[in-house]
Amino acid sequence: MGLFSVTGSVIAILAGELFLGEATGHYNGSGTLAIHSQRHPATTCVGDFTSSAELGGKGQLHCTDGTTSTFHFKRLSIKRGYGEGSTNRGPMSFAYGLSVDEARPHLNLPDSKKLEHNGTELELVDVARP
Repeated sequence: MGLFSVTGSVIAILAGELFLGEATGHYNGSGTLAIHSQRHPATTCVGDFTSSAELGGKGQLHCTDGTTSTFHFKRLSIKRGYGEGSTNRGPMSFAYGLSVDEARPHLNLPDSKKLEHNGTELELVDVARP
């Protein structure tokens, strides 16, 4: 499906934990998602979604640690968007195809945490207390 698909980066906060990965959307509106925990890389999640320009999208995610999620998202373009969902461990928020700065307003970070790039990777770090 090479010419008829688009792959982009995903930043997700799943039950207070940072997950990173990729989503691939196909011209027919179907797609796949694969993310992994930044803190525990062996914890991976895969899922499927469907989307349309008019209705946005929805999907399901299954993780190796037993976490499951249903989610929905708003498409900003075929390559960019954001969404949220619920898991059996807590809330989920995510952005795809957006830079870190563009994604921040759409991510529900845990209290006292912020998303930063440490020079080589993204991580959730403690907010400095005055």
